[in-house]
Amino acid sequence: MTVHANPRADARLVTYGVIGCGMMGQEHLRNIAFLPGTAIGAIFEPDAEMRARAAALAPGARMVGSVDELLADDDLDCLLIASPNFRHVEQLAAIAARRPLPVLVEKPLFTDPSELAALDAFAASYPAPVWVAMEYRYMPPVAKLLEMADAATGGIRMLTIREHRYPFLHKVGAWNRFNRYSGGTFVEKCCHFFDLMRLAIGRAPVRVMAMGGQAVNHKDERPGGEAPDILDHGYAMVEFEGGIRAMLELCMFAEGSRFQEEISAVGPAGKIEALVPGPTRFWPEELGAPPVPQVVVSPREPQGPRVLEIPVDPALLEAGDHNGSTFYQHQRFLELVRGVRTRPEVSLEDGRWAVLMGLAAQLSIAEGRAVEMAELLA
Repeated sequence: MTVHANPRADARLVTYGVIGCGMMGQEHLRNIAFLPGTAIGAIFEPDAEMRARAAALAPGARMVGSVDELLADDDLDCLLIASPNFRHVEQLAAIAARRPLPVLVEKPLFTDPSELAALDAFAASYPAPVWVAMEYRYMPPVAKLLEMADAATGGIRMLTIREHRYPFLHKVGAWNRFNRYSGGTFVEKCCHFFDLMRLAIGRAPVRVMAMGGQAVNHKDERPGGEAPDILDHGYAMVEFEGGIRAMLELCMFAEGSRFQEEISAVGPAGKIEALVPGPTRFWPEELGAPPVPQVVVSPREPQGPRVLEIPVDPALLEAGDHNGSTFYQHQRFLELVRGVRTRPEVSLEDGRWAVLMGLAAQLSIAEGRAVEMAELLA
């Protein structure tokens, strides 16, 4: 794989401390390994199986028994949090109290409104940069859509995101089967899409109306003797300032789809779409080569769609399930750690809004009504 790196960015070794090395943490390890001038110094992963897998991917890393022990490592330059969702805020607080370093924290930033006060206190006082991991921004076809959207649409008036994908995968302790640990599907899974809506539209959300349920997945599972309450499908509509509207359609029992994500932005000048395949490892070999990501530009005048193929390096596709985006995100985060960038591209405020929109969707589904964003901001 060819890595295009800023020569200034390679001036010194950057050593990561990693908190949580389950499935997503291991994807981070594989992608950090592509970046020159990096090392994994220490890993805290309490599950024995996940710890063994992480050790195989980062044989030079020291395995530690707690967050405190990891933070005592003087060689660390930055931190990655890839632990279960409900641990993020408490771990950020522990880092702030002990060893403030640049942090890349996985989404969702938090899972429950009760955590907002602690999160806001952290954001107001933390002296180092914090980048919220929103990988979908960095999928090459999605990044191309974001780059071209204003010119192609003449200003977005409607935005539609459809994700038809596989069910939630198995996680340690089945934490992702329960709303109280994950935040709920529209937080855990869909905060990515609410983040994309805000980024593409550039306005604040005003209200959310959603419906959804558990139709197919996990109905026969009983982890710990308890029935999962996680949703597997739904719709969410969001109205933004200025009357701009967006919609999300999610189905998590549609892994037979050719494209996993389909994003469409429309404005007075035309339409632009991004078509993103699912993880390469899930594509059936008997069907031949997996589909190539596309961006389709469809002007109103002159009419005629233009299809742009956006291929992704096969090594990056092998390294994770997010269409190469984890690597591109780490490239930028590394520039932040080295001082080439001055601020995170995905801020704590971005991460906060994405979760609040997801919580509004969850509340809308539970109560059968439209939810004003002001309710969650009060």
